[in-house]
Amino acid sequence: MDEKDLLAERFQADRGHLRAVAYRMLGSLSEADDAVQETWLKLGRSDVSGVANLSGWLTTVVGRVCLDMLRSRASRREEPLEHHVPDPVVSATEGAPDPEHQALRADSVGLALLVVLETLAPAERLAFVLHDMFAVPFEEIAPIVARTPAATRQLASRARRRVQGASPASPPDAGRQRRVVDAFLAASRGGDFDGLLAVLDPDVVLRADGGTLRAGASQRVVGAEAVVRQALTFARFRHDSRPVLVNGAPGVVSLADGRPAALMAFTVDGDRIVEIHVLADPARLAALSLGCPAPGTPAAGAPSA
Repeated sequence: MDEKDLLAERFQADRGHLRAVAYRMLGSLSEADDAVQETWLKLGRSDVSGVANLSGWLTTVVGRVCLDMLRSRASRREEPLEHHVPDPVVSATEGAPDPEHQALRADSVGLALLVVLETLAPAERLAFVLHDMFAVPFEEIAPIVARTPAATRQLASRARRRVQGASPASPPDAGRQRRVVDAFLAASRGGDFDGLLAVLDPDVVLRADGGTLRAGASQRVVGAEAVVRQALTFARFRHDSRPVLVNGAPGVVSLADGRPAALMAFTVDGDRIVEIHVLADPARLAALSLGCPAPGTPAAGAPSA
């Protein structure tokens, strides 16, 4: 095996991990693929013969690529959708997920956390993601953000305070989460408002993203009673729907002619639902993967040897 083939093999072994880093940095699966591909190109243009830890080197490179992409967003002064829901990672509730889905679902990164991460400054997000989620030392992150290790530690600390509370306080129990979600769905299908209130946290947040073509379907609703009054939002889930995992947590997708029409994801803490995310953007739903790729299907964006 020549050197190029060896590098391609080693990169492919790290590809799931790199995509997981990029997904947490960017909140977009397509942009994460772009960042991983750019990392592959940078590897091909670099002399890594003296690199002792290639996995660590690739992690910092993909972090730098993502940082540049986040700064580019800011420089273009893109106006984000007011009620944007990050790209979900959707898989079937049965069967073993493929390795790439396993990497993306690692550490139980949920949509609620991704929403908060998108409010951070690019350097804060990088410091938090690389250090707190992937244990990269501050000494290795500091050159990427052009700060001292101490200043980089402060970036991560500020980010940590911002994201506090974005994940459930109690350890996730998949069985309990699904029971809570099933109770919510049963109550919504039956028009049982008291049943809905029983499983909703008093301060529950509902975020619905209808995309640019359906801006009227986008909204943010706070409070159990206000969410219950949005019962019509859940009407599309009453008939042809199926349970799925969304970023490793319980969710449900409604289908029209066998295709995704809307996706609902839940953040459950204890016995109460604390956040609900509804994705109804037709363009993004069209690209939604429901479950695992067929055996032998190559991963998107994989480098060629």
